[in-house]
Formats: sequence, C-alpha cells, structure tokens
Amino acid sequence: MKIGYALCGSFCTHARSIAVLEKLAEEHTIVPILSETAASTDTRFGKAADLLEILRALCGREPIRTIAEAEPLGPAEALDLLVIAPCTGNTLAKMAHGITDTAVTMAAKAHLRSDRPLLIALATNDALSANLSNIGILRSRKNVYFAPMSMDDPSGKPHSLVADFSAIPDEIGKIQRKRTD
Repeated sequence: MKIGYALCGSFCTHARSIAVLEKLAEEHTIVPILSETAASTDTRFGKAADLLEILRALCGREPIRTIAEAEPLGPAEALDLLVIAPCTGNTLAKMAHGITDTAVTMAAKAHLRSDRPLLIALATNDALSANLSNIGILRSRKNVYFAPMSMDDPSGKPHSLVADFSAIPDEIGKIQRKRTD
C-alpha cells in the first residue's frame, strides 16, 4: 500500500508515532507529511531538523511540508490511506470545519475528495471539552476512522485523550478488510 503518514505538533507523542511509522515502512510505501509547526519547531522532545532527517531515512523521500506540495495527494498522487498521527485538536477542528491552511489539512482534504480512507490518531488536551463536537463531526463523515484512544491522565488532564499509537497497524488492517468486503 501507499500510505500518507502525517505528523502534527503534539511533540510529546512523536516518538510513539515514529515507532509505528518504522514498522509500517517495512511493508508499505510511505509518503511523509508534516504540519508546518511540526516541521519547524524545536522542543524539549526534539529538534525539527532531526525529525526531518528521521522521516527522510525511514521513508526514502523528502517530507511534504507545504500546502502546495500536499494538494496533489488527491487525484494526481493518490494514496491508498492517509494516517494523521498525532492529530492535534487544532488540526481536528480545522478538518471538521473545512479549514485548509496547513500541509496536513490540505493532504486530508485532497485525499478525502477521492473517497479514500483517513485514519486519525488523536492527541489533544481538549478532546472531552472544546473538541468533543469536532470528534462527533468527523466520526460521522464517510471514510474517516479513529484509532482507539483513552485518557492519558484523568486526574491531571481530565479533558485529554491520546490515541493508542500501537493500534495503528491493526486499524489499517481493519480498514483494508472493510474496503474489500
């Protein structure tokens, strides 16, 4: 399969996401995509330049980092599946309301307009508050799927949800089976 794999700015989850990407890259062609924030921000979790180098090494190609580079992912450079892992609450809200102002939101828009599946691995501190309605909006959309998620710190962050990144390969398998039935 040809899989688009997008990372947004939930920097504390990048290591878990990259561990999954590493496994997927063994079996699939991966098109890496980064939000502009993920591509350019140094944090205590790592440097942007290191993230770019890791993605180049794992995927064998330059990551998509702009809206213009992401736009062809619809009809011109079709993907079998797009994964956004991590998907921030900001990106989730933009997708729910049709806002296309980053490489990741453009990739999702271009991909979905071709009726292909999108798998979201959410990581946001406001999932059970401000973003709950956006989860509902996207769950009702055709070809949009969510990786299993749970609260990561119920007492310290009572509105937060984080996807089980290790479940992404199994979720991809379920989506493939569903589409071939």
